[in-house]
Amino acid sequence: MQRNDVHHMIAPARRRSVARGLAAVMAAAALIATGGCATSTTGTAPSPSATPPSTTTALRTTAAPSIVAAADSGVSWAPAAQAQLHPGVQAYTGDSQCTTNFVFTDARGEVYFGQAAHCGHVGTEKLPNGCTATTVPIGTPVDLRTGGSLRTRGTTEATGTLAYDSWAAMQAAGEKDPNACAHNDFALIRLPKNVVGAVNPSLPHWGGPVDLDVDRVSAGDRAYGYGDSSLRGGRNALSPHIGLVQATADPGTGGWAHTVTAVRPGVPGDSGAGYVDAQGRALGTLSTLSLSVPPRNTLSDLSRELRYAQQHSGIPGLRLVLGTEPFHS
Repeated sequence: MQRNDVHHMIAPARRRSVARGLAAVMAAAALIATGGCATSTTGTAPSPSATPPSTTTALRTTAAPSIVAAADSGVSWAPAAQAQLHPGVQAYTGDSQCTTNFVFTDARGEVYFGQAAHCGHVGTEKLPNGCTATTVPIGTPVDLRTGGSLRTRGTTEATGTLAYDSWAAMQAAGEKDPNACAHNDFALIRLPKNVVGAVNPSLPHWGGPVDLDVDRVSAGDRAYGYGDSSLRGGRNALSPHIGLVQATADPGTGGWAHTVTAVRPGVPGDSGAGYVDAQGRALGTLSTLSLSVPPRNTLSDLSRELRYAQQHSGIPGLRLVLGTEPFHS
């Protein structure tokens, strides 16, 4: 992970500095837009590191079901056009704001939103290590809001509870894989039963996901995301993101990370946002922003994050719910 990267949550003490950082990112994006198309080359890649015996091997060989069609999930979903809760709503852990990614369910019929594990980080490190960093405990309330900005807290649509945190899970498991420690950035928010009828699992603007991407993305492919940073002040027209994947998977990360370049990248507050590949398959969750030219985002690979959660969360039958709406780019 690059040292000029920053995680994307907005903590209260950082809101002014984050706003200044956003202005710098937007200025860089304007420069790119007026200077022509950016190339998809990434320069000299770091030397791949040898992958130690770790959870990574198990992730690629375990065959637990990972997806379920919305119609087969046993849940009555709200129509997409009427849903108050959907991927991309804002998640507030305390006063730190992130974005939810996809919808998940389990064998007990519980429904979850995904978010980034670092949204619950308790500390000041810019790039904390998930295998050592301190996070809020399981059971912490997480508010799901719409319309939050630097001026207003927005409308709380529901309050869920933190049910899984990949950082806490890795620490409990004694995880030694440095790639997992750096890029397994995933948490689950359990929703109360009385709001499940207001949920739709489709990604706003794009539709889908239609499947789970497992090592099928290639350099130069497009990726489509949706983030709702409070820095945008409710301007949802800026929430859809389009980027170019820079490699099948980032060299040296064991498949755990994908770099995406974009003229209009994900910004602080978009942390955790879901991205799909060019076919609408769920690809990754937004983890970091690199203040380079062009700006770069790092996505954590969802197939690996989900498999780790299946093995370490204690949640039986955990699966990604596919969207009710078709994918369209």
